[in-house]
Amino acid sequence: METLYRAPTERSPLLEFDFANRRLRIEGESYPEDAAAFFGPVIQALDAFLATASTGQSPALLVELRMSYFNSSSAKALMNIFQRLERAAGAGLGVRIRWHYHVEDDTMQEFGEDFSEDFEHALFELCEFDDD
Repeated sequence: METLYRAPTERSPLLEFDFANRRLRIEGESYPEDAAAFFGPVIQALDAFLATASTGQSPALLVELRMSYFNSSSAKALMNIFQRLERAAGAGLGVRIRWHYHVEDDTMQEFGEDFSEDFEHALFELCEFDDD
């Protein structure tokens, strides 16, 4: 599969799904007019990837998120992605999720903490960063 790439816009995040390196990256602000249409292709690609991924690779998939803002419809899309990842991890696939947040961004830290509570099988890491 070819890498799925969408450059960031004023309303949508950078989205890169590098199948060869088993890495999904989402960065930036997310408030597209139609979040289902924006995230639909990555969810379809994720489903296809998970259907063929090998449980012997560690991690089978690394997901890195560095969000600075997202609206409720984007949060719903992220939850759809996370539910798929947790199911795959429960089936034995090594899934690692890294939620990056700025040291001064309490809101994104809290969102990451809230999301992390939904994971039992996938490894969910909160990763603080500073611009300095």
